[in-house]
Amino acid sequence: MRSYLRIHSPWSQLALLISLLGGAYVFTALIIGSILSYKGVNIGDIKNFDYSDVKFVAVLKLVQGISTITIFLLPALVFARITFEFRQFYFLGFQKQGKIIFYLIAIAIVISSFPFAEWLGELNRHIPLTKGMIDSEKDATKQMEAFLKMNNWSDIIINILMVALLPAICEEVFFRGCLQRVLIYVFKSPWAGIIVTAALFSAFHMQFEGFLPRMFLGVLLGALFWYSNSLWPNILAHFVFNGIQVIAAIYHPEMIDENNNVSLPIYLVLISGAIVFGLLYFLRKQSTVTYAKVYEMENLKEHDGFPS
Repeated sequence: MRSYLRIHSPWSQLALLISLLGGAYVFTALIIGSILSYKGVNIGDIKNFDYSDVKFVAVLKLVQGISTITIFLLPALVFARITFEFRQFYFLGFQKQGKIIFYLIAIAIVISSFPFAEWLGELNRHIPLTKGMIDSEKDATKQMEAFLKMNNWSDIIINILMVALLPAICEEVFFRGCLQRVLIYVFKSPWAGIIVTAALFSAFHMQFEGFLPRMFLGVLLGALFWYSNSLWPNILAHFVFNGIQVIAAIYHPEMIDENNNVSLPIYLVLISGAIVFGLLYFLRKQSTVTYAKVYEMENLKEHDGFPS
């Protein structure tokens, strides 16, 4: 018996997480519908939204922030409360990671990954999409362009908080702290869990012209979480990745469009890939994490020393 678990079966944990996610979508839809209705916005008329209206965009930012919390953070916290007997935040991934090297590698990995991710984006643009997917991409691009338009310096602070920091926290808690943890337990394989989680992480964004580079980011974040055994380096890496894109898009709005035709020299792509995979190898050498250390703590009690 695993004394720290209320739900022992990984499949039961996965079913619980999926159920909570479904409930979170319904709950979020009710909240957002109420807010938009109060503001006089008809969600069915999305194609005619006036993204030049500053007040309307402010409402969308509020809705975006609320949905990020209710869809990702809320079900993760409920999952942890139901699944674990004690120290729920610890088992979500909020362990202390005392080695500064993990934080430095986290930043280095995401910065060096941009050329390789852009090359994956070029490959992604050769994948045919349905008309519905293309229309959805155009709507998402319009919304993001409106979000990142800077009318004053306070806007950049709000954008960094709403588009970079909040998703970095909430998405990492849900995807790495919950989903990846459960899928590794299901597959009994760290890399199988990391890759499947990364694919789902990308698919959840519903922006298919950027599916491959976003999945690549998910793999990097998944490996970082596994080797560091802590969400803090992940949150930092995710925030840096989002923050760089937010700031770059302010000065180069064309970067928001996933379908922009930027072609990088192949040597730059190869250098980027070599650095990223070299850093992952170094990270693995620094790590003391094993499957048994994370998942096979049958007799762990609340007063025991917890593995770090």
